[in-house]
Amino acid sequence: MNDLYKRQIDYLRISVTDLCNLRCIYCMPAEGVPKMHHADLLSFEEIVRLVNVFARIGVKKIRLTGGEPLVRKGIEELVAMLRAVEGIEEITLTTNGQLLEEKASLLKHKGLDRVNVSLDTLDPEKYEKITRVGELFPVLKGIEAAREAGLFPVKINTVVMKGVNDDEVYDFAEMAIEQGLSWRFIEFMPLGGVGEEQKHYYMSNDILIERLKKKYEMVPYTHKTLISEDYMITGTKAVLGFISPLSHKFCSRCNRVRMTADGRLLPCLLSSLEYPLRDMVRGGASDEEIRKKIEEAIKNKPKEHMFQGFKPMHTIGG
Repeated sequence: MNDLYKRQIDYLRISVTDLCNLRCIYCMPAEGVPKMHHADLLSFEEIVRLVNVFARIGVKKIRLTGGEPLVRKGIEELVAMLRAVEGIEEITLTTNGQLLEEKASLLKHKGLDRVNVSLDTLDPEKYEKITRVGELFPVLKGIEAAREAGLFPVKINTVVMKGVNDDEVYDFAEMAIEQGLSWRFIEFMPLGGVGEEQKHYYMSNDILIERLKKKYEMVPYTHKTLISEDYMITGTKAVLGFISPLSHKFCSRCNRVRMTADGRLLPCLLSSLEYPLRDMVRGGASDEEIRKKIEEAIKNKPKEHMFQGFKPMHTIGG
């Protein structure tokens, strides 16, 4: 389905839980956040019903997020249920990697296509400071397990923070080269709350690209991504991607909508608009009524983000 600005909306990101086993400094307060009541979360059956409706209006790609999606009990079974939905062509998942080693093979078996792993440093001490509670080693083992399981391409997401991890840019590139990874650098966004106090972390991806081009021969890499400016490092299988929502808005190419763990549909990450699909499901609405509400949400998708209506990052998976 197209929105009013002729963008084809074929990608749905689904947060399956508000819980996370880390407390990253740009995402959560140190003490964590109030836990949702389990009854408020969409059940797997409710998620699948809604995905069936989304698929009938043209959604082809599903990404499971959180919180941390791998802490949701039975997440592998949800993957299998979604794999059976007619029209869904790709199922992916974004994870912090802490539980990935033990789950990668089963996730692949159940129908997951690939994973994105959030990793902001390769320094164990720095990792503990950024995440407050995490250890780096399980993430590295999780990445290895994902590669062995065939969850290709394994993509790494790094939120770049000036003065925190921007000095590791060459280390990230070298790991991408060694392991044939796709490494994406994401501009830090001061999203209010936690992020508002950390505006000094922001730096443009243009600076990173300039640095990397001094060391590596990088050629533009054109493929189906709509939000990332990608380059291949010549002579390697490494792809470096740059997601730049502040310095280079990509709203005109945005093809996605998001659904929170408690079933609110968000046409835009940075908008106050939301549509309570869970309430419709539990209130007895028909699939046709739900379809019309989804179409209304897509038609009301803003032309571009204006940094309004901030949602806590841990509830929407980025």
